[in-house]
Amino acid sequence: MFKILKYSFYDLARSRWSYIYFLFYLILALVLLFLNNDLSKAVITLMNVIIILVPLIGTIFGVMYYYNSREFTELLLAQPIKRSSIFLGQYLGIALSLSFSLLFGIGIPFVIYGLFNSGAIWDFSLLLLTGVFLTFIFVAIAFTISLNNENKIKGFGYAVLMWLFLAVIYDGIFLMSLVIFEDYPLDKLSLLGTMLNPIDLSRTLILLKLDISALLGYTGAVFKQFFGRQLGLFTSIFVLCLWTVIPVLRILYKARSKDF
Repeated sequence: MFKILKYSFYDLARSRWSYIYFLFYLILALVLLFLNNDLSKAVITLMNVIIILVPLIGTIFGVMYYYNSREFTELLLAQPIKRSSIFLGQYLGIALSLSFSLLFGIGIPFVIYGLFNSGAIWDFSLLLLTGVFLTFIFVAIAFTISLNNENKIKGFGYAVLMWLFLAVIYDGIFLMSLVIFEDYPLDKLSLLGTMLNPIDLSRTLILLKLDISALLGYTGAVFKQFFGRQLGLFTSIFVLCLWTVIPVLRILYKARSKDF
């Protein structure tokens, strides 16, 4: 598995799009840290970019890599190698490559400005942690969708539609449901609705850490009130771990049963 992981990692690391992805975050973080005296404002701006862009990039890279390396995958399947090792190695290679681009792109400006000695290091670290979680989650979901669709166009379309639903449509549907059923107690529904969307959960996790009540919104405020600040953070991280593990288990299950 480690040889396949290494190959996938270096194959994606040599892609020019990985460098573009890295440079985008590097320039964005440098500009934000230079223009903002308040680091929390820079973190919030980066959060708004990360929770939308990271899932999109993870989805696109995951789908495209699977379909573009299909012939190579079939060659590996003809060798005495476990299917789980092949697909898990490819998945981890993609996820780690994108995660390193994100970590270095945002982490280097943090080092340049000498912010490791400030109290904001924990807020910045949490931002990077949620970005890595979203990368692993959406690459895994993209792989799962690809394994279930032989047609490349259908697989790509379903994956983008999935991202669009979780990033945009889900919030609208959830907000409409809260408005329609405003006469009913919605605390538990709000908590469940937040946990069922990793993008919303990541946003809530960062805002809970920053303790910015004005930006939490209704669901985030209920989340903080119900769990308390520290418990809310640990609960969010635990649910994000579940969001990461479940699609990976689905990949392994589908890989064992799929007829190539």
